[in-house]
Amino acid sequence: MNIREMPGIQVDKLIPYARNSRTHSKAQIAQIAASIREFGFTNPVLIDENDGIIAGHGRVRAALKLGLPDVPYIRLSHLTEAQKRAYVIADNQLALNAGWDEEMLRVELEELRDLDFDLDTIGFDAEALAEALGESLRDLDTDKYTAKIQTPVYEMKGERPKVEDLYSTDKTGELSSKIMKADLPDDVRGFLMSAATRHTVFNYENIAEFYAHADAETQALMEESALVIIDYNQAVENGYVKLTETLMSLSAESDESI
Repeated sequence: MNIREMPGIQVDKLIPYARNSRTHSKAQIAQIAASIREFGFTNPVLIDENDGIIAGHGRVRAALKLGLPDVPYIRLSHLTEAQKRAYVIADNQLALNAGWDEEMLRVELEELRDLDFDLDTIGFDAEALAEALGESLRDLDTDKYTAKIQTPVYEMKGERPKVEDLYSTDKTGELSSKIMKADLPDDVRGFLMSAATRHTVFNYENIAEFYAHADAETQALMEESALVIIDYNQAVENGYVKLTETLMSLSAESDESI
């Protein structure tokens, strides 16, 4: 049966498995969404007789991100409860057990790049892509690789957030108070006070909205501070690309705090 001929089910009817041990970062969900935009929804969601998700949690989250009303599915009503729980794990782990023919992978990536295909849609970040191609990140042909990268467009979605809603210094304040009360030489205290700022939690969703409302000078300073990255080539040059996972982690942390 062609994927287009498969029955569809409303996304909001699907029930995530509460004990799913597989995690999906925001960055990976964005990659899955980009893949669906490029190739279509090629892999159906596997569900049980009660519309519970057995396999495809990441695809469902990507569908929600894309605003898809329904997704193709296959109902596995023949599985026992134990088999369903085991398959949730097996579906993910079996894929991880595969490897790469590194030489063949390099050839394929090079030929896709020569065809001007957007390599950003196949799941590699810039560092992993450079490694697969046998190039350094700085030597990577960014003209070909980044030409089609969709840089974020920060459009106003609502009111300008208050500055105090952009970040939280609660942890920083607690640590700074302990440092100031400690019997320390001035140079050590200064060093530790500087290190304490690492505990500042940034709300990147609000920061993006604030950026959209800001004047050109403020926007430029926010870009220079890597709070918002617009120019990918400049991000590579300044070394900000390596901050991607950290920034996404911090973003997730800030989301949990609001």
